[in-house]
Amino acid sequence: MICLETQHFNHNRTLLLAIGLWPYQKSKLVRLQIILFFGILISFVIFQFTALITRRCTVNFIIKVFSTMIFSSLYVIMYNMFWINSHRVRNLLEQLQYVCNELQDENEYTIIKKCGNNTKFCTLTCTAFAICSTFFAILLPIWPQILGTVLHINESRIQSQAIHITTEYFVDQNKYFYLILLHTNTVICIGATTLTATGTMLIGCAIHACGLFRIASYRMEQIMTTKMFKNVNLKDRAMIYNKKIFYAIEIHCKAIKFCEFLSSTFKGSFFLLIIICVISLSLNIYGIFQNISLGDKEAFLLHLLLASIILLYMFVLNYVGQEITNYNNYVYFTAYNSRWYNAPLQAQKLILFILLKGSRTYNLNIGGVIVASLECFATLTKTSMSYFTVMYSMEE
Repeated sequence: MICLETQHFNHNRTLLLAIGLWPYQKSKLVRLQIILFFGILISFVIFQFTALITRRCTVNFIIKVFSTMIFSSLYVIMYNMFWINSHRVRNLLEQLQYVCNELQDENEYTIIKKCGNNTKFCTLTCTAFAICSTFFAILLPIWPQILGTVLHINESRIQSQAIHITTEYFVDQNKYFYLILLHTNTVICIGATTLTATGTMLIGCAIHACGLFRIASYRMEQIMTTKMFKNVNLKDRAMIYNKKIFYAIEIHCKAIKFCEFLSSTFKGSFFLLIIICVISLSLNIYGIFQNISLGDKEAFLLHLLLASIILLYMFVLNYVGQEITNYNNYVYFTAYNSRWYNAPLQAQKLILFILLKGSRTYNLNIGGVIVASLECFATLTKTSMSYFTVMYSMEE
C-alpha cells in the first residue's frame, strides 16, 4: 500500500503547510494564517498601485510600476487559486490515492514509486531555486547598505539606491525605510513559497497522471505475452483477454478523468495566469533593456530575475502538459503495435475502443483556451516578445 501524502507529496505538504494551503485539517489558527498571508500579499500590490495615484505618471514610470506590480499579482492569484479550491485539491489527491490502491502487481507499484521519486526531485530542485532567488532578491536592496558601511556613503543616497520596487505607503519613506523593506522581504518570502508550493503540487499531479498512462501502456503490453496463455484453453483465454483489456481501458479512462478534473479545477485561474505571465514577461524584458541603457545594474538584475522566473514557470508547466500528451499517445501506439489480431473477436472489439480514442490526440487544456505543450510555450514567449517590441519601438 502506497500513502501518497506521506511518501510522494511529503515535501509539497511541508511547503503548503508553511503558507496554510494544505487542504487537510484546517484549524482556526490555519484560517487566521491564510487571511494574514493573503492580506500581506494583496497589500503589497495595492501599495504599488497607489504610487500611480500620488506621482506624476510618465510612460516609463507606468511601465516600471506595472512590471513589478503585475508580477506580485502572480503571488495573489496562485495563493487564492489554492485557497478557494482546497476541497478540489483534496479530491485530486483522493482520486489518485484510490487508483494507487487498485494497482495489481509489483511493476505497477514500481512505476508509481518512480513518479513519487520524480515528484520529490522536482520539488527539491524548485525549492533550491526558490531559496537562491529569494536570497538574491532580498540581498539586492541591502548590499548598498553593506557597501555604504564600508565606504561611508551617505544614508539617504543608499536608501534611494536600494528601492527598486516603487511603492507609496503615504508615510515618510526615509523614516520608515526599514519597515517598508521588512514588508517587501516578507512578501518575497511568502510569494516565493507560494509559487514553489503550488507549482510543484501541480507538477506532482501531472507526473502521477503520466504514471497512470504508463501503467495503462504496461497493461496493454502484458495482454499479448505468449507465456500467459500457455496450457490455457480457448474459453479461459478469451476470458483472460477481456479481463486484462478491461483493466487497461479502466485505468486509461481514470487517467484522462484525473487530467480533466485537474484542468477544470483551476480553469479560470489558469486563464488569468496566462494573461498575467505574458504581460509581466514583456514588461520585465522591457525593463531589462531600459536599465541596460540607463546603467542601473540593480534594477537590471531585478528585472532579469523576474523574467527568468516567469519563463521557467511557463516552460515547466507547458512541458508537463506535453509529457501528458506523449504518454497518452504511447498508450495508443502500444495498442496499435500489439498482436491484437491473435486475440478473440470480443477482445479485438475492446482493443478497437482504445484505438478509436487514441486516434484523437488528448491534450491538457489550460484555462479553456490553449493547450499545454512546448508549442504553446513558444507561442506565449513570441507574444511577450511582440509586446516588448511594440513598447521599445514606441520609446524610440
